[in-house]
Formats: sequence, C-alpha cells, structure tokens
Amino acid sequence: MKTSILDLSPVTEGSDPAASFRNSIRLAQAAEGWGYHRFWLAEHHNMAGIASAATAVLIGHVAEHTKTIRVGAGGIMLPNHAPLAVAEAFGTLATIHGPRIDLGLGRAPGGDGAVMMALRRGMARNDQFPDDVIELLTYLGDPQPGARVAAHPGQGTYVPVWILGSSLYGASLAAALGLPYAFASHFAPGDLDQAVRLYREKFQPGPWGDQPRFMLAANLIAADTDEQAARLRTSQQISFYRLRSGNPGLMPPPVDDLDAVVPPQHQAAVNAALAVSAVGGPDTVRTQLGALIDRYRPDELILAGHIFDPEARLRSYQIGAEVLGLTPVSD
Repeated sequence: MKTSILDLSPVTEGSDPAASFRNSIRLAQAAEGWGYHRFWLAEHHNMAGIASAATAVLIGHVAEHTKTIRVGAGGIMLPNHAPLAVAEAFGTLATIHGPRIDLGLGRAPGGDGAVMMALRRGMARNDQFPDDVIELLTYLGDPQPGARVAAHPGQGTYVPVWILGSSLYGASLAAALGLPYAFASHFAPGDLDQAVRLYREKFQPGPWGDQPRFMLAANLIAADTDEQAARLRTSQQISFYRLRSGNPGLMPPPVDDLDAVVPPQHQAAVNAALAVSAVGGPDTVRTQLGALIDRYRPDELILAGHIFDPEARLRSYQIGAEVLGLTPVSD
C-alpha cells in the first residue's frame, strides 16, 4: 500500500501565501525523503486560507523543488476548465518533469455560485462531467489522426487520471471508465462504505485501467502525545465550523478551550464530518490508521494534515511515515 499527502498550501493567521508556498515546498521535500509516494494539491477558489487556487502552477513549483515524489492535483475541478486547457497544462507539466505528474479530477466547482460566475463557467457544466473526462483522456492519449483538435503538449504524455469524489456518482463513473478512484473521506465520509463497495463491484477494465485502484483520504494530526495532538486538531475543527457557517478565513491557531470558539451544539456535526481521522501520539495513530486500513483495504492512503504550525505539521507527517513503516529515500 502506497501512502501520500494532500496539501492545500494553507494560509495561517498572521502569515501570507508566500510563506504558505515555502512551507509546502519544505513539506514536499521532507515527504520525499520519508518515503511518501505522492504530493497532491487541491483547487479551491475565493478562500483566503487556501493558497492552491492556481493548482497547476503550484504543482510545477513543487515538482521543480523535488526529485522523485509524484506531484499532482487532488484535484482539478473540471467543470471550471475546458478539457483542452487542462490537457495542455498537465501535458506541459509532464513534458517538463517527466512521468511523475498526476491528474485527479473533481466534479465540484471548488467555490460557490459567485466563483462560477467569476470563472465564466456555469453549473450546467457538471452535467457534462463524464463527456469532459473522456475528452480530456483522449487529449492525453495516443495521437488521433485526422482529429481537428489536439493538445500540444499533451498528446502521448498519458498523464495518469484519477476520479475524485465524495458520493456514489464519482464511484460509478470511475468504475464505468476503468479509472482509479479517490474518495474524499477526510471531510465527507457519509457515503464511503457504499462508494467503495460500488466501485469495486462495478469496475470495468478498459484502456485506462485493468483493475480497481482505490485511494482512501484520512486526516492525520499526530504529535508526541495524545494531548498535544488533540490541541493541534482544534485548528481544523474551528476552520471546518467556520467554513460550514459561511465564514471561512485564515487557518486559526489551536486553542485550549474549543467550547469558547465552536459552540458545543455544533461540535458533533464537525467531528462527524472529520471522523476519518487519526489523531494522537504515535501509538494511538498507529492503531487508528491500522483500523482504517483493515476496514477499507485501500490500495493507497492519502493523508491530509490541517495543522497551524509548520513545524508541528512536519512532525505529524514524520510520525505518520514512521508508524506506517515507510521506507526513507536516500539522497
């Protein structure tokens, strides 16, 4: 089983995007040395606390500062973009950096209706998602003699494409197209069990894959003690509560008294959304991750770490690498 990292290049209170980019580079380089398989970045818009909006640009920046770790999108929100433009962007990345570029595709807009208007795209594009995915795969595949449009660069790069989702829709589409599938269980676990079962049972081998490949997303907040990890987690709990309340902002620092910031009557819903998590010291995290792996048997585990302090975030992923037995990569 491979283990990877999902990063949003978070912007913390008192900081700025430039610092976030530097922190993402440090994390990607450390992750490469610890033996993580991929480093993915996600497209979000109009959110001050997330600096990965121009996802392809940031992927190129991370790839430029790493050597062996796979770098990609987890994901690109395809309704926001023309498939040809995505193929050209990722074809360019693959041409520059070789066969370690990945492309995960999501159907959500990565923002609200105002964002869709600002991007000059309409919500109706969601209905064209399957056709757009197939069009994009065609641009990245073999040259098509006689085709009126081709991606230059893009064609012949065969950038690996994943379908991302948090519902049965994505699982069904990935299975029908024979594509690998990543479930966003780190913030929307409601349909996880049913989606994994549907994907594996309905998978159809084809030109883009001969067997199902399932990636499970989980939050990782690890520290030297359970108490330290629980305190670090409050930044994520506050951020998620504010997002769901319509007041997203910069990532807040952790607090000693969560009740003073997140009303207790809302904490159950926040914790339910973030239930697929490993939070604690090394022994606790080892047990929690092991239980998730035993239950879902993922082909790959991707870890998200919503932690305020960059040093604590590095330490969390280091602990993750240690408890999962990743093989360090030597220079």
